[in-house]
Amino acid sequence: MQTLLAASLVWITKEMGWAYMMVYIVNFIFFLWLIFSKYGAIRLGDPHDRPEYSNLQWGSMVFATAIDASILMLSMVDPIRYVAHPAFGIKPFSKNAYDFAHMLGQFNWGPMAWMMFAPAAIAIGYLMFVKGSKVQRLSKSIDFLQGSQRWKYLCRQLVDFMVVFGIMGGVGSSVGMEIPIIARVLSQLTGIPDRLGLKLSLFAILFIIFAWTVWHGLNGGIDKLSDLHIWTAIVFLAFVLLVGPTIYILSSETNSLGLLASKFVSLSTNTVPNGTPDIASSETIFYWGWWLSYMPVMGLFIARISKGRTIRQVLLGMLLYGSVGCLSFYAILGGYSLWLQKTGTIDLVHILATQGQAEVIAAVLGTLPFKIIVFAVYCLSCFIFLATTISSSAFIVSSFTSLKLDDTQEPSQLNRMTWVVIFVLFAVGIVMVGGFATIQTFCAIAGFPLMFVCLMILVSIYHLVKTDEGIVLKAQGMDEMRLEQKKRKMLRLRSQRMVLGLHRREK
Repeated sequence: MQTLLAASLVWITKEMGWAYMMVYIVNFIFFLWLIFSKYGAIRLGDPHDRPEYSNLQWGSMVFATAIDASILMLSMVDPIRYVAHPAFGIKPFSKNAYDFAHMLGQFNWGPMAWMMFAPAAIAIGYLMFVKGSKVQRLSKSIDFLQGSQRWKYLCRQLVDFMVVFGIMGGVGSSVGMEIPIIARVLSQLTGIPDRLGLKLSLFAILFIIFAWTVWHGLNGGIDKLSDLHIWTAIVFLAFVLLVGPTIYILSSETNSLGLLASKFVSLSTNTVPNGTPDIASSETIFYWGWWLSYMPVMGLFIARISKGRTIRQVLLGMLLYGSVGCLSFYAILGGYSLWLQKTGTIDLVHILATQGQAEVIAAVLGTLPFKIIVFAVYCLSCFIFLATTISSSAFIVSSFTSLKLDDTQEPSQLNRMTWVVIFVLFAVGIVMVGGFATIQTFCAIAGFPLMFVCLMILVSIYHLVKTDEGIVLKAQGMDEMRLEQKKRKMLRLRSQRMVLGLHRREK
């Protein structure tokens, strides 16, 4: 299928790139409007509900579940690819090329990308906590459909199919990309030859981890991995920042933030109509398809932990914690890779062109002190990142493919284990086909049908908030007024008691 897949990627990038760009632009503008509109004050829950988690806890869970091991890998490799093939016709390896190379990955993992989780998160959260509906599938959030019951049923079945197809493509691509890189790094650490046997052994280990966590469900399995997830990342990033060129990394990131702000619109609409799409444009289409494929999984997860938060708080929290977290990886790991290339320490561009991504990552890690410890921590971090995201995805897909579930009921263990097996077998197939271009194609294809699902959900969200506008805002406003009056009454009573106490003491 390699020839067919390569042709598909070229067609999607050249012929349908504008569609991916437009969907992301429409999505981003819609949620900016929602943030600053009166509807942003709508609380996902009863008016008196307050968030179950602190802002830091909530942000950590959102980031840890959304980001898998790919950011540990691509944040080192992407800048090297971009400096050799910069966007907007910039001369390779020039000063501008280095500036854009450091910034471009932060655009692909930044605000535009994180807002792609918002359609499912807001729609499902609104239905669950404002409308009191039992939401098990993303198709239930599309409530504006008109016509016969049979027509609505068929449309929802089609949406569910596209959702599962998208998740399967995104998850399979993640595992298929990351296992060869982990195998290469592990080979450098242990001296075991990097052959098919090592990769299959890693698949077997991952299968055991996936099976254990998914079998035990949300409590006792997935939650334990999530606790380790964020701390291993923080420790690794802090180590690279401290032992690496700290001033160069911080200076590059300051410059990249300004460049990102000034070029945000240009990058969001970079379809290259005249000429061949450049590497940067192709990479953006690949990422847009990948983020789309994860929208249903992350939407349901973010919705479930966001009860008591307003729509505005959820959206701003995703922008803040998600974007800042991803920017940190590209700022530090990407900055370090570019510094190695620029100073001539290692020719990473040549390694990438002749040996591939895995060798680039192994070469970068090999320049750090305490090499054995660094390689071990990196492999451990990748496993934890990968296991957390894939286990969560298998759990959510099993929810989408269950016939009936109560609010607190988890999918059957047989259903969960079936999806673990499917994900692993699909990923093994991608590794056997091989090549980063193949993985990019799977991501772009997986995200393609979800473009239409995304637009349908946006219409549904608008329909929901407009229909319930008066009832919801009035109820929440009246309830908050009552709470304020109650607080004032309690303060008055407290003051009166204090005054009475003073009089008694004086007497």
